[in-house]
Amino acid sequence: MNAERSRIFAAGAVLAALGVALGAFGAHGLHPRLDAQALGWWETAAQYQMWHAIGLIALGAAPLRGLGRPAASLVAGTLIFSGSLYLMALTGLRWLGMVTPVGGTLIIAGWIWVGWRVWRNQKAGQSED
Repeated sequence: MNAERSRIFAAGAVLAALGVALGAFGAHGLHPRLDAQALGWWETAAQYQMWHAIGLIALGAAPLRGLGRPAASLVAGTLIFSGSLYLMALTGLRWLGMVTPVGGTLIIAGWIWVGWRVWRNQKAGQSED
């Protein structure tokens, strides 16, 4: 596995570990302290974080080149999307909801970029195998 793929894989693993920890914290530690809406924000944040962590792990395992920048977009988007929802749930600051779509846009752009890179690699016959 090359350095780029290792970094992508590691980022996914870290996001997954944090996603499990934060999901458990929400279910067990915050459940009695937050209302249903705030818990919903927390659950959405944890779900999106886990889905994109798994996606990053898959990208890290893929024998393709040029996925570093798309993966960075996915990491940044996940941190902004999920992070803003976690903070909104904890603080009640609803203006953070205006930040969440920035993260979502980075996630969408990241996945489109991944698709484009995969298509380009396939068209050029490039892989690491």
